[in-house]
Amino acid sequence: MAISIRKGRFLLDLPPSFFSCATTQSKYAQLKSCASYDMFVKDVHAMAPAVARLALGRVGVTGVRKPLTIDRPDGVHVLAACFSVFVDIPETRKGSDLSRNAEVLAEIVDQTIVRPCASLEAACVAIAKELLHRHGYATEAEVISEAEYFRPMGLTDEKISLENFLMVASAWASRTNGGIVVKKSIGAESVGMTACPCAMETCRAELEKEYPLLKDPSMQTLPIITHNQRNRTRLSLILPEEIEAEVDTILDVISEAQSSPTYAILKRGDEGQLVLNAHRKPKFVEDVLRSTLTLACDRFSNLPDSAEVAAFTESEESIHKYNVRAEHHVTLGSLRANRRP
Repeated sequence: MAISIRKGRFLLDLPPSFFSCATTQSKYAQLKSCASYDMFVKDVHAMAPAVARLALGRVGVTGVRKPLTIDRPDGVHVLAACFSVFVDIPETRKGSDLSRNAEVLAEIVDQTIVRPCASLEAACVAIAKELLHRHGYATEAEVISEAEYFRPMGLTDEKISLENFLMVASAWASRTNGGIVVKKSIGAESVGMTACPCAMETCRAELEKEYPLLKDPSMQTLPIITHNQRNRTRLSLILPEEIEAEVDTILDVISEAQSSPTYAILKRGDEGQLVLNAHRKPKFVEDVLRSTLTLACDRFSNLPDSAEVAAFTESEESIHKYNVRAEHHVTLGSLRANRRP
């Protein structure tokens, strides 16, 4: 079993024979004078597994909160970001060097206070690459992050306020014979509302019995009462490292796909208008998901066919004790092919 000598980031693995030979004391004195010496420790993480020699796909740390400064077109923003980072480990190692993950996060994220980075996903890419550099035994690195993001919105121009959304980003780095290959994702999550089209038509049929005038063709487009849901939709784009996508466009897609966005500031007249807007556009979660994917295809026409789209939408039901969810993962090329006549 090797015995390791550490000095900060530096590590020397020495065989047991080193300590049993006659010249140990002189070599020990030499090591004390070099920068690699701090203390004699067993590198337990580098030892062979005691249970089973199995390679593991994802080992890391989760829930690391950091302030991340990004330079956006409208100015510099400070995000309260949360990171989870992972690498794989081979079957020959007992564990991963987790402190290196914390070091990478501190070095890359903390420096953005002085030098802002371009985006949340750019920070994820830099972290993923550095993880592979620090973990020489790893072939895969993954970074997952999310941060609250504020954007000015309102039902009318007079009622604009900073509305909160969730920005999400990830990066995956792989070590190959040709070097490190990276892909990334950028996405957002928005809370809006939906109005159920099924209950709307059921209510319409019942009300026509009480109010026969509702059967008039001119009344068929009249919004009728139905039950509503708080809808939570997330859309992410998975891209090569060099290709960019705008998070505000992602949020525009989600808002348009829902029956209606929701807002922090609503006076009585605004509430009535928002409810009417939603009831004029009733949707199942399946409708919201299809609209999200279709609109993403339209709004990101500049992206290659190989770009991937991942979306989910969940409605928090008002009359049921469960929620309803729909999700899909597809390439933009497949979406475009399905839309061709």
